[in-house]
Amino acid sequence: MLRSEHILKGLGNQYYRATYKSMGFTTEDLKRPLIGIANAWSECVPGHYNLRQVAQRVKDGIYRAGGNAVEFGTIACCDGISCSGSGDFYSLPSRETIADSVESFELLPKDLFPPSIPHAAEDLERMVWDKTHELYGENPPELVTMRIKEELDAILGRHYEVIYMSAQKLVQNSLEHGYLVGSRGSVGSSMVAYMSGITEVNSLPPHYRCPKCKFTDFENVFMPNGDKYGCGADMPDRTCPVCGAKLAKDGFDIPFETFLGFGGDKVPDIDLNFSGEYQANAHKYTEELFGRDHVFRAGTIGTLAEKTAYGYVKKYLEERGMTVSKAEENRLAAGCVGVKRTTGQHPGGLVIIPQDKDVTDFCPVQHPADDATGGIITTHFEYHSMEANLLKLDELGHDDPTMIRMLEDATGVNAREIPLDDPETMRIFTSPEPLGVPDGDPIVGHTGTIGVPEFGTAFTRQMLVDTQPHEFATLVRLSGFSHGTDVWAGNIHDIVVNGIAPTDKCVGCRDDIMLYLIDMGMEPKRAFKFMEAVRKGAIHKGKPWPDGIVEEMQQLGVPEWWIESCRKIQYLFPKAHAVAYVTMAFRIAWFKVHEPLAYYSAYFYRRSQKDGFDAESMLQGIDKCLAKINAIRRNPNATAKEEDLLTTLEAVYEFYRRGFTFAPIDIYKSDSYKFLIEDGCLRPPFVAISGLGGSAAEDLKRAQDSGAKFVSIDDISDACPKVSTAHLDMLRKLGALGDLPETRQVSLFDAFGEM
Repeated sequence: MLRSEHILKGLGNQYYRATYKSMGFTTEDLKRPLIGIANAWSECVPGHYNLRQVAQRVKDGIYRAGGNAVEFGTIACCDGISCSGSGDFYSLPSRETIADSVESFELLPKDLFPPSIPHAAEDLERMVWDKTHELYGENPPELVTMRIKEELDAILGRHYEVIYMSAQKLVQNSLEHGYLVGSRGSVGSSMVAYMSGITEVNSLPPHYRCPKCKFTDFENVFMPNGDKYGCGADMPDRTCPVCGAKLAKDGFDIPFETFLGFGGDKVPDIDLNFSGEYQANAHKYTEELFGRDHVFRAGTIGTLAEKTAYGYVKKYLEERGMTVSKAEENRLAAGCVGVKRTTGQHPGGLVIIPQDKDVTDFCPVQHPADDATGGIITTHFEYHSMEANLLKLDELGHDDPTMIRMLEDATGVNAREIPLDDPETMRIFTSPEPLGVPDGDPIVGHTGTIGVPEFGTAFTRQMLVDTQPHEFATLVRLSGFSHGTDVWAGNIHDIVVNGIAPTDKCVGCRDDIMLYLIDMGMEPKRAFKFMEAVRKGAIHKGKPWPDGIVEEMQQLGVPEWWIESCRKIQYLFPKAHAVAYVTMAFRIAWFKVHEPLAYYSAYFYRRSQKDGFDAESMLQGIDKCLAKINAIRRNPNATAKEEDLLTTLEAVYEFYRRGFTFAPIDIYKSDSYKFLIEDGCLRPPFVAISGLGGSAAEDLKRAQDSGAKFVSIDDISDACPKVSTAHLDMLRKLGALGDLPETRQVSLFDAFGEM
């Protein structure tokens, strides 16, 4: 309900309606929402003299938009005519008057207003315990039951069940359509999220469990050197001592507090990575769950970045012919950084309004780009201003679930059944030899992870070379290194490379701090407080350390290098996020090792979708591919597009080195978008030709599907109107047109033969 309706509707509000009608408002007028306009117009203040005309324009606009303006005066303040003598006889006292006249009120209510899902609490609790009993038996270990009870008490006690059930329904809907969902952020810290199917990350400590008789073992999880395994995937295989079945190895040791704090004092933020192909469906399903009028895109406010601020300062000084010191430039730029610049919309953030509320109870809304005909409506306020009040669902599009779906369809392999301890897959993180490529190849290098998410960039491949990981837990830590700020470069890198400490003893994710300090003997809440200070960069920015924390760590035996490392960190990745990312990456790496053609088909497809595949330099054999790689590497002025293309070129080179080849693009056999597996090779699609584009590719495929037979290039032009002369030149250059003549015209000699 609009706020103005509280005084304009109902039997008890006749007086208010009569009062407005005495001012000329009609019955039809009072059906419109009333919009207040505060006007500081004054004939004593030159700068405010034109506000009467401005206010009238605003009133006209409000009326055209379906509202009624209600104008009221307010105090004007200006250092103009009003200061008619020595001193500020008007403006200074008026500032105090204005301050005294301002009514203080909360912009937003203080409480959380989640939407309603019938029986959410009961369904969540039932679902969680059913899954717990399925995995751990009717009498689960106390460690398991205590963890789940603790979480459920916090979640249900603060009425967060709708947040969980919303995410659960979204994930289940995606799975029913054949797409895995990757969890982001710290939601994987929650066992309730795991048991309800929101995340694949089991946050319990490493353990064995028997899928058959439900035997569990949380005790025998230590390496020969006495250290505890970092995660279940790294533990040796064992058979069940009760029934002889092969034991499942599970658990990543992630504290629940990372997600909801102690006692659930943080509002849960559940971020989900849907397939980019399914993302629109997820948004539509959200509207089905809560109603289209209660789902809005989360607004964003862009601020001025430091680099841009320096550019503004430089231009300002140049235009005025001013020369200042570097310190003054820095001062001016610092004053600009963070200034609100633009509004926009979150790529996947949806704000959910409760069914008994209207969005205007919390926030104005707007159409992006002022396009009132657009279907998308965005919250005018940035989401962080109302995160404690409204449910926000982050439904982002991501490549990995799409690639997994393509790989499953091509091979029939269920990605969720891929073992996270597959030895050959693990080996490619330290050598390309499992791919059949010699270690130290000038392009492939010392790893086999080109094209593998999380570990395919030059930066992460060098990190693999420096750390030589042999365990899944180490890969998780490396993911934390690469996603954190001031974690690897100038910090952990120096510690590892110089032999100060091994990788598995360094801080990779925020959870590592809390778990390590608790193991060293620190009280959990104090360890949590220090973790929060480090992961947000508070220590790095010079804010005070928690009282006596350094001395306490020293007394507990925490090494100085570890303390100093924490001091340098600006941001730390959540461990649950790293586990989810690395799990997806490892599955894709498995296909690269064991189903190579399916892997390259999916990878090249994703690259071609982003204009990252160039048939001219990639389909002409390994030598031409190598020449192009070296040309880009040697060019100090290489464009961003060339640098992006380099990633695909390296993968194509590796493809050739593994003994695979491309079939030629063919107007009768190629797909519009997909790389087809044919007789041990890949046939590229039409879009693999840089510059051809999707419309022309689809046109060629339609003609192909119709059974068209071309006797000349003119026939292609007639059948495919979106295929231009330039496109035909590209196809001809790559041999896709075969020996087709240019024209279908027939000479007299052809028609009658020689005389």
